[in-house]
Amino acid sequence: MTTEGGDAVGRPQAEPSHSAAIAALLAGAAALGGFLFGYDTSVINGTVEALKSQFHLNSFVVGLVVSSALLGCAVGAWFAGPLADRFGRVRVMQAAALLFVVSALGSALAFNAWDLTFWRVVGGLAIGAASVIAPAYIAEIAPADLRGRLGSLQQMAIVLGIFAALVVDYMIARVSDGGAAGEFPWGGTAWRWMFASAVVPAVIYGVIASTIPESPRYLVKKRKLDQARQVLLKVTGRGGDVDLKIRDIVRSLTTERQVKLSDLRGPRLGLRPIVWVGILLSVFQQFVGINVIFYYSSTLWQSVGFSEDDAMITSVITSVTNVVTTLIAIALVDKIGRRRLLLVGAAGMAVTLGTMTVCFATAPVVGGEPHLGEVAGPLALIAANLYVLFFGATWGPVVWVMLGEMFTNFIRASALAVAAAAQWIANWLITVSFPGMASLGLGFAYGFYALCAAIAFVFVLRDVPETRGRELEDMDQLETPRVRA
Repeated sequence: MTTEGGDAVGRPQAEPSHSAAIAALLAGAAALGGFLFGYDTSVINGTVEALKSQFHLNSFVVGLVVSSALLGCAVGAWFAGPLADRFGRVRVMQAAALLFVVSALGSALAFNAWDLTFWRVVGGLAIGAASVIAPAYIAEIAPADLRGRLGSLQQMAIVLGIFAALVVDYMIARVSDGGAAGEFPWGGTAWRWMFASAVVPAVIYGVIASTIPESPRYLVKKRKLDQARQVLLKVTGRGGDVDLKIRDIVRSLTTERQVKLSDLRGPRLGLRPIVWVGILLSVFQQFVGINVIFYYSSTLWQSVGFSEDDAMITSVITSVTNVVTTLIAIALVDKIGRRRLLLVGAAGMAVTLGTMTVCFATAPVVGGEPHLGEVAGPLALIAANLYVLFFGATWGPVVWVMLGEMFTNFIRASALAVAAAAQWIANWLITVSFPGMASLGLGFAYGFYALCAAIAFVFVLRDVPETRGRELEDMDQLETPRVRA
């Protein structure tokens, strides 16, 4: 039995500590999409040289193949928001898991570069959808005082996925006769098994996504108030606050009609200012060049004198650094705030990228490739890992946290979809342009990323509001210009 304004009569209330654990488990389950996102986008790292050899690809085509998934990501992100508003967050997670499986198998069986490109685009659709749904779902089930830490699980899952893919690539290459281009002991070329390995986490994601409850904000939007109460009670442990929260959600939704992209319109260049903030945060997160490290790191370190095995180990070390620094972000994001972390990260990346620029720009070119000396080589490696540290502790997780929480309940999924689509387009531009930029010199490429990091610092200082401690139902206050906290 329930009352209209109260909790269920006689229903036991969860302890706050137990509820926090439930919220963390649900957030972790949703963040598995981030694991697949990281795994799928990084698994190609160890295959690049083998693909170039087997399919006889030039640098331009390599750039297209590597970045092809990102075009699918932009499309998947664009449609994920409206689909999530119509069918629910969980249904979209399940669809993404299925697409992951299909993409992994198709990529493993590819017979030419264009066939592989198609399956990578299919995988991109899944990645794009997961990149929108995970932060939205986590923000919508997390209590305000835990939202930053739980939202950071998305980035933790991403970097763990990147790490896992690099380790799997390394192990498959090691046991194969001839590295990534050699024969795997179970038959077939090693790079095909690298792609096929993504089936395992994809199936796990699909199974787990089928066991978690729907977002309470989505349930309220669909007028399923009793189900929304049950979910909120589980994740808050405060029965007296549940009905107040339900009323706040109803108020914030304002209308029952389907969200349209026209709802994002505003006075500044056709969009609401807060939507532009989300778009630019997404763009700068990619324009600092982080994914060049993960997509091309093995090839990059081979170009400066490392063997294939050593280059893969270096990539794994860099990935471990990213995992550790994300733990730092989880510890700090709810204590010192999102905006301060973004400022520290942008400044640190500008300095470390500037150091890498100098190292590569001054390196002598031997046989068309830069060769770092005994001083510049270790300095560049240290700078690269410090750069990953600054990114992993700040812009990596914080942007996903903010995208999940900074928009109002009514526009969240659609606005997040637009911002995530912009992020994937920016990711694609950086990835596909890197081979061409590198042909002008790695110093030129890293110089561009350093400049973007410096501009990102100014952008955060001028235009990015603080969202720490705000309830999702109060995010409409961020529409006021120059909101800080």
